[in-house]
Amino acid sequence: MKNIALVVFDMAGTTVDEDNLVYKTVCKVIREEGYEVNLEQTLIHGAGKEKLQAIKDILHACTDEKEVEQQANLIFRNFKKQLEDAYTIFPVKTFDGMEDFFKVLRAQNIKVVLNTGYDAKTANKLLDKLNWRVGTTIDGLITSDDVKVGRPSPEMIQLAMKQFDIVDAQKVLKAGDSIIDIEEGKNANCGMVVGVLTGAQNRALLETAEPTLIVNALVELQDLLV
Repeated sequence: MKNIALVVFDMAGTTVDEDNLVYKTVCKVIREEGYEVNLEQTLIHGAGKEKLQAIKDILHACTDEKEVEQQANLIFRNFKKQLEDAYTIFPVKTFDGMEDFFKVLRAQNIKVVLNTGYDAKTANKLLDKLNWRVGTTIDGLITSDDVKVGRPSPEMIQLAMKQFDIVDAQKVLKAGDSIIDIEEGKNANCGMVVGVLTGAQNRALLETAEPTLIVNALVELQDLLV
């Protein structure tokens, strides 16, 4: 673990505590179009993905909808508006000890990058609400807008590596609260891929993706990294 030079952490459910607000909103807008979809199905089929893709996958897996592309685009437009309103109204906070954890890592010359299935507007709104700044709190932010293909593609991790001139993926740790996060890290050949139990999916689901390890909270990694 001492050779880790870059950590790539998911946002919602991993570093940011928003009580699954994004997936509750996805579920709500899908149900508003008349589909019988519940939050558990939403988390299983949508967690960690770029949100339009998440909606498509939920419709494919949980409904008989034949016009998935058309319906997903409609639902996605409604989702973006409702999520913006929700993030304005509902409190968003960090998990305990997160900012101190970032400081410890950065003091050890470990680059801290957040990545997310959110678009840039939503991700930056979250950072603003938390008063987190790239260059001060974290070293980088990569969103679904920055890549052609979202998770589980390794593109976001590879972009982070490029930004910080890291060639060896074995020096990268990826952590997140969904199977998609774990698959992303493995597809990038990260030296360590960590499942986190503070967010969308439980231990049984995360274990199916075979991460390096599973932790109850992200900050538990501090003793392994420094």
